[in-house]
Amino acid sequence: MPRIALLQMTSGIDPAANAAGVIEAARKAAGQGVQMLFTPEMAGLLDRDRKRATAHILPETDIPQVEAVAKAAADAAIWIAYGLPVARGDGRWANRTLLFNDKGEVAARYDKIHMFDVELDTGETWRESAAYVPGEQVVTVDDTPLGRLGLAICYDIRFPALFEEFGRRRCDAIAIPAAFTVPTGKAHWHLMQRARAVEASAFVIAAAQVGRHEDGRETYGHSLVVDPWGEVLLDMGGEQAGLACCDLNLDRIGEVRRQLPSLANKRDLPTSGAQ
Repeated sequence: MPRIALLQMTSGIDPAANAAGVIEAARKAAGQGVQMLFTPEMAGLLDRDRKRATAHILPETDIPQVEAVAKAAADAAIWIAYGLPVARGDGRWANRTLLFNDKGEVAARYDKIHMFDVELDTGETWRESAAYVPGEQVVTVDDTPLGRLGLAICYDIRFPALFEEFGRRRCDAIAIPAAFTVPTGKAHWHLMQRARAVEASAFVIAAAQVGRHEDGRETYGHSLVVDPWGEVLLDMGGEQAGLACCDLNLDRIGEVRRQLPSLANKRDLPTSGAQ
């Protein structure tokens, strides 16, 4: 039964300080028998001031914290899912998850596909696409301690086609790191995380940002682990950052899929001609 850890963070504008928190969490998690550590979206840097952030958003190979977190994974002999912004060659940015294996090697890269471009009634306005380029590939990773792992990020959760593909690929678990706003979190966070677990018949692991950040934003928290039946196994609450562990019974995946074989029963919708 693999043990995972979620790091709920209040990431700030200093990448070195943020990475230090991840590295310390990796050390603590390893001491508790953890095999995989999951961090939130933008664990490496959370700064809505794009002019200020530019100095830190570099090509992946030029970001010192990437090497430091990779070394932490190797030193602790655990896998780490690490979220951060990176610069592309075209001058724009990607919202990326790097998945390091227990040797400190990059096992996968996933760039967020769906951009958070919204205007909320609370007055919050977000235009992620003004600086970030959406990813173009669905990413799943075989042979993790959890089996086949699907990678998503935050706003991706609102687009069922991505999770339908995870189900088609028979993912055992799906990581959905996030920095959810408080209004959308209160309305939809638990609902959608549970729904995605149920429709993919897979574990959902959602490490989240929480609290008031240095750049002025506020995030919802409530890092979650949800089992394939939709049962919440872990909820870290919306008050403070911290590290929490959860043991996953992978036999539960097969039990749910035998009992309610929605993946096997799925059919393509019929198309009708013009009436």
